[in-house]
Amino acid sequence: MPSTTSRRFPRTAALIGAAVLAASVAACGSAGTTSTAAPSASAPTSTPASAAAGVLTVRDPWVKAADKGMTAAFATLVNDGDTDVTITGVTTDVSRAEIHEMAMTDGKMAMRQKQGGVVVAAGAQAALEPGGDHLMLMDLTRPVRPGDQLDVTLTFADGRTQTFTAVAKPFTGAQETYAPGHGASPAS
Repeated sequence: MPSTTSRRFPRTAALIGAAVLAASVAACGSAGTTSTAAPSASAPTSTPASAAAGVLTVRDPWVKAADKGMTAAFATLVNDGDTDVTITGVTTDVSRAEIHEMAMTDGKMAMRQKQGGVVVAAGAQAALEPGGDHLMLMDLTRPVRPGDQLDVTLTFADGRTQTFTAVAKPFTGAQETYAPGHGASPAS
């Protein structure tokens, strides 16, 4: 009569083998890979900082869909490093762009370019969100439709850059009013 130990060994070995296979498959989907599948509108997207840039982790990046004029990009920026990081500029292929904030002006909330950029403290995070700091995309060269994916490049105070992809979503909240001169080309 065979022992119960000999019958369990193949089952245990099979379970261990399946676990190792599952772990190796999961590792193939590492943060540095790019998926061609379109994200669903309800699923949050997350784009980690590339290993080469090593600046910030960008979580849940998105851009407000718009037909023309202006729109904005949003995300949560995470600094896992041990020094503060300052974002001083932003570019995209669909418009010129600036870092903006909402601030009190003459007793009203108004949008304006954020002087000094956005500082993400070491070991902390900063939110780019409607009604707060955000990346303003002005003078759109084409419509930004729900589901579109836009590459956004951040420039840091030390000269490094980092690009992430933001998915366009319909959004009707935070109907900020734009101050005169927004969307006009800066004077030379």
